[in-house]
Amino acid sequence: MSEKSGREIVPQAYTPSPTVTERPGALGQLRKAPESFLDKSTIAAVSKSGIDENRRQLLRTSFTTALAGMLGASLSARALASQGDPDILTLPPWSKSLGNAVATNPYGQPSKYEANIIRRQSPGLTQTDQASVSFSPLQGMFGMITASGLHFERHHQGWVDIDPRRHRLMINGLVSKPMVFTMEELMRLPSVSRIHFIECGANTGMEWGNTAVPTVQYTHGMLSCSEFTGVPLSLLLEHAGYDKAKAKYVLAEGADGSSMTRTIDIERALDDVIVAYGMNGEMLRPENGYPLRLVVPGVQGVSSVKWLRRLEVGDMPYATKDEAIHYVDLMPDGQHRQYTSIQEAKSVITSPSGGQRLLTKGYYNVSGLAWSGRGTVERVDVSFDGGRNWYTAKLEGPVLPKALTRFNIGWTWDGKPAILQSRVVDSTGYVQPLKRQLKEVRGTRSVYHNNAIQSWQVTESGEVENVQLT
Repeated sequence: MSEKSGREIVPQAYTPSPTVTERPGALGQLRKAPESFLDKSTIAAVSKSGIDENRRQLLRTSFTTALAGMLGASLSARALASQGDPDILTLPPWSKSLGNAVATNPYGQPSKYEANIIRRQSPGLTQTDQASVSFSPLQGMFGMITASGLHFERHHQGWVDIDPRRHRLMINGLVSKPMVFTMEELMRLPSVSRIHFIECGANTGMEWGNTAVPTVQYTHGMLSCSEFTGVPLSLLLEHAGYDKAKAKYVLAEGADGSSMTRTIDIERALDDVIVAYGMNGEMLRPENGYPLRLVVPGVQGVSSVKWLRRLEVGDMPYATKDEAIHYVDLMPDGQHRQYTSIQEAKSVITSPSGGQRLLTKGYYNVSGLAWSGRGTVERVDVSFDGGRNWYTAKLEGPVLPKALTRFNIGWTWDGKPAILQSRVVDSTGYVQPLKRQLKEVRGTRSVYHNNAIQSWQVTESGEVENVQLT
């Protein structure tokens, strides 16, 4: 079933926002979103009973309380400077003494001043910590690469830290030479390094019916992008002598307690799938599948099976529980749609975004991320008036297939209410749909594959709120 919006988008060159001159004027000042706004009792209540309208209101109240606690905490650095800012006039202590010794931290850590930029668990999404999700802090990230320590997590029975000396990868099924590899043997084979995004199929799933969560970390944070290094799956299948006449599918199986298993069609398996051990120049982190995972570019994250231990070549889909019952789309007629694993083109503005506040009028750099499971990002348009007018954003290179692309566009806020949106067009011509258009096809009871346009409302006071337009 096609989910294309059907609208004709005329190709055009970069069109900056008309509200910004070549040299931005007075810079606006942005207050960050509250990073932790849920107390333990609220988390326990939502985790135990899920999200209904009462608990949805509880989340809103907690968020509003956290915002109120932040008011008055921001004083313009420019105002301080005009009064004789001591941080300019007085040499600070760190400029008058020795710093820490080399290799004080043998494995580097973020600054203590960045302690709020962390993955966070969302209450109400799952019932146990081991079968849960942590969200990447998109509002605090730059560029296209996700730091390994901030890559989102989704586990079905907790994460494990496997001794690589005891880990094995088996290849069996319709092959002439069933094989078992040690990690050492795999890492001696020819390798590739490619940058790809991984997005959970349930990313933005809580937003199907109505707005549910206030910040971009929770609306879109089951999304990350890394440079993965490993052996092309095609090389391993050729090495094992897969049956080119009969082979139609490959089953990937993980070594964790859930034995996660997913079916991948043979054309995709031979295309750009990686059996990966490296991530952003280091070995995979345990939470992301150490010592070995599959990376299936462009497809929902569950297919990139972590702690990969077996690949079986077959001639029909395996219909395992995590593809026949879970990760299916509930359609308006009550039927479930299976095997819709492609992550369609999607984008979101990360700054300004929900929970942040524009403290002053003036220039703001509107920035966000765009991606497509079918290819590359061709163009991103940004609207400041809820979709009445669109302006083409600048894409920051490199623009790579099945990878996140950072976009930027200047905007001068005049203090009036505004609704910010982004809309991506990918290399196939697919246009990211409005929420209304997506619901017309999919209804409102789905969980997976919500790629609709996100709306952030800027109020007259400068508060940025998550809204849905009818």
